[in-house]
Amino acid sequence: MYPKFTVIPRYQLDDSIQWLEGVDPLRNYWIAVNGDRARITTLAGVKADSFEEFKQIIRRFRALQPGEEMFIGNSDRPGKIICISANCYAYESNMEQAPVWHLFDEESLDSLLMTAHPDWQCSQKDLLLGRSQLEASWETPAVA
Repeated sequence: MYPKFTVIPRYQLDDSIQWLEGVDPLRNYWIAVNGDRARITTLAGVKADSFEEFKQIIRRFRALQPGEEMFIGNSDRPGKIICISANCYAYESNMEQAPVWHLFDEESLDSLLMTAHPDWQCSQKDLLLGRSQLEASWETPAVA
C-alpha cells in the first residue's frame, strides 16, 4: 500500500520553480516537467457543463482516499488522478510512449480542477497555448 507520509517532491503552487505554463480554453493543463521549460507537456483537464456537475467533480476529488483514483478529461484524452496519500496525488500520463506520474499536492490539483467551472475563462496569454496546440494538430497527418 502507499505510505502515510510522503516526502517526495511534487508540484506545489508556492514552488520557487515555475512549472505551470497555463490552462488553455479546453482546460488542458500545460506544465513544464520538473520545471524544465524545454519539456512542456499537456494534461487533460475537465470541463463541467453545469454548476452541479462542477460541484460533483470537486467533491469527488476532495473525497479521494489513499489508493483511490478518479478519471477526468474526455474519451479522446482521458486523465487519471490517483490519491497516493494525504496531500500527495499522481496524475497519470504518457511521455515519449512511457507511462509517467506527475505528482501534485492537494492545493495545486484542486486549483487546476477549479478551471472546470462553467463560467471559467482563460487568460489572454493562455489563449496562445490553445492556438499552438491547434496549429500543431494541422501539422499531424490524418492518416498514417
